[in-house]
Parts: sequence; structure tokens; C-alpha cells
Amino acid sequence: MNEMKKQLLQWIADDEGTLVDFYTGFVRAKSPNPPGDTRAALAHVAAFLDGRHLPYRTVAPRENMPNIVASFEGGQPGPHLVLNGHADVFPVGREDLWERDPWSGIVEGGRIYGRGSSDMKGGSTAAVFAFAYLSRLKAKLRGKLTLTIVSDEESGGRWGSEYLLEHLGNEVLGDCVLSGEPGGVGTVRYGEKGILQFTVSIRTRGAHGPYPHLSANAIRVASSIMDRLERLQDIQAVLPQAVADNLNSPRVREVIESTMGAGTAEIMRKLTVNVGTIRGGTKVNMVAADCTMEVDIRVPIGIDREAVLGEVRKIVAAHEGATLEAVVGSAANYCDPEHRMAQIIRSNARDVGLPELVAIPSVGASDCRMWRERGVPAFVFGTTPCNIAAPNESTSIEDFLQVVRVHTLSAFDFLMAGQ
Repeated sequence: MNEMKKQLLQWIADDEGTLVDFYTGFVRAKSPNPPGDTRAALAHVAAFLDGRHLPYRTVAPRENMPNIVASFEGGQPGPHLVLNGHADVFPVGREDLWERDPWSGIVEGGRIYGRGSSDMKGGSTAAVFAFAYLSRLKAKLRGKLTLTIVSDEESGGRWGSEYLLEHLGNEVLGDCVLSGEPGGVGTVRYGEKGILQFTVSIRTRGAHGPYPHLSANAIRVASSIMDRLERLQDIQAVLPQAVADNLNSPRVREVIESTMGAGTAEIMRKLTVNVGTIRGGTKVNMVAADCTMEVDIRVPIGIDREAVLGEVRKIVAAHEGATLEAVVGSAANYCDPEHRMAQIIRSNARDVGLPELVAIPSVGASDCRMWRERGVPAFVFGTTPCNIAAPNESTSIEDFLQVVRVHTLSAFDFLMAGQ
């Protein structure tokens, strides 16, 4: 390990208390989405950058959803690396199920507790500090480093990463992206499933309950649509060879199962259908005249999202009174699991004492998809997920510090080596 990398690790070691203090303060800065007000959380980041005299821009397409963009140029031409993190988090849900104040950021037993501690204020903290550390060495680096801390990731990114890419273009596009989403310190993520979300609304005449022959029951129509949507799960993925080789590896399957739960190795390559909400009917003795359901389909690498949407349209059209609305989402996406950045991340993980990382795709979505869709490789290395979107969310402090180390060293290597 060269002297500059040793210096980076020493700065991190000296700052361990500062890192944890920033992280816990970040968790305490409430930013649930919805409703999506991230001003307190972004002010926390801005205060840190101001304190380090690091210039940045605030880009706020919506006043309550600001985004921070900061960049510096190295001493020589070279590649452009983007560090991406988000400040918005899932809503708390039922507070009575939490064992601690969900916004406390309390430290107990080597863990930080609170909403967003896992997804992804730890990873975003790593991005902020990696940017700050590398700025001290910028004269010796090649290329450009950009930090983007965004809003709105939990609701699709329209006012966050998507807005930045559409309006700032090359300023934030880069040649590669590194994200600290919670993927687990045993993996580096190179792709993810696609998303197809939509609403189905059914309207019928309705009738008095004793006269079901006078009108179709909107709830029963919804049930029929659900049954047919479930059959879409039989569609088989045709995996690109690099992804097939990766997912067929026994070691990869083992890590997927241990990291994300038993059965996930099979789910990774399958289309899944989940009816997230359903609302219908007015009264127990009335034939339901209305029903609305929201559906979330996850489309794996190797299945065409648009073809699936075409099948959904056919299913809905075959049911009188049913309409398809509010279709959103994106296609499955991936980059080369053996890309140079993936190799750099694995090498630095070994250097800081972590076991050999395994490259895998994710079943969930992240803002990385927006860069991959534009042809930019994007990789995730983050803390081990614990109770994301559930009560008692937490993260291991040691996991967090390892993510800071790996992000900082990997960004350094990527910029030092050039393309």
C-alpha cells in the first residue's frame, strides 16, 4: 500500500469519533419520504462542507427537496468518478413497534439505531467524507471527483438523481459511479432488477348484496386480474452470458442466500408480482362498484420490461370496467461484474481486512440504474442491511467504518490509475 493510501487510512482512524458524530446527527435530521422534506438532512451535509471550506452547489427543483453537488479537478487529466448518496429515508411507520426513538441516532452495542441508519445515511456519510479526504490530495489525483447527495430516491428519484442527470448533464454523469447503498460488506453490486409499478382501477354498476346477478363485483374482477398477473411469474429470463456465469457460481448463490435470505438466489432471476395495496367496496351488503389496487412487478435481467407491460395491458383490457393507470418504473440494468472499479473495490476490501467480495446484482432498486441506463458503470458497496423500511433499523459501526475506508481508497485508486 502506497504512502498516500496509508495517509488516507490514518485520517479515517483519527476521525472515527467525528465520523460517528456526523452519522448520528444525519440520522437525527428527519427526512422521511413521503412527504420528502430533506432540508434538515441536506443542511447537515452543507454545514460539514462549509466547515471544511469545500465549495458546493444546491440544486432544488422543489424547495423541500434540495440536492447537493460538489466537484474538484485533479492535478492531471483523467477519469471522472461520481460518488452518489441519498438523504431521504423511508417513513417510520408504526412508532409503537420501535424499541428506541426512530430519530434518535442512538449508539448501543456497537450499532447506530434509527430510521435511515441502514438505508442509506451511513453510505452517504461515507461519500461525503471520502470526497473531503480526497480533496486534500487533489493536486496529486487525475481527473475529477463529484459528490452528489440527493433527495427523492425513495420515491423514484424524479427530483433527485434523475433531475441532476437531465439538467446538469456531464457535470454529474461521469465515467463511473460509486454508491454506498446497503448491499452488505461481503458483496459488490453491479446491477439490479427492473421495476414496473402501476394502478388498476375497476368500476362497475354495483348493486344490493342479495342481487349479485345485476352487476359484476369490482373486487372479484380485481381478484381475476391478480390471478392472471401472478401467471406472469412463469416468464423465463434469458440471461446475458456474463450475468449467467455470475449467478450460476455456487459461491455467488451462497452469498446471495446468506446476505438476502434463503430463496433469493432463485428470485434474483425470476419475475415477481406483488399487490401492495387494494381498496374496494362501500358496505358489506353491497356488490362492490369500485376497487383499486397498486401492483409492483420486479423484472429480472434477461426479461424485457416493455414486453411484460404489454402483457399487463392485455390482462387489464380483457376485464370490463378495468383501466390501467400511473405506470412507472425502469428496466433491469447491469454493468460488467469484472469492471476495473469492481476489481478495485474488491482489492481494497481485502486490504482493510474484509473477506473476498462477491459480485452480485440486487433485487431492489437504487439510483445507480439512472447512470447504467446512460451507459455509465455503477457499483454499490455498503453496510449490511438491517430492518430497512422496518422498525428498529440499525447499522454496525464497524461495517460503516469499513465502507468509509473502502470508498475512500477505491475512489483514490480509480482516479490515480486513470482510465
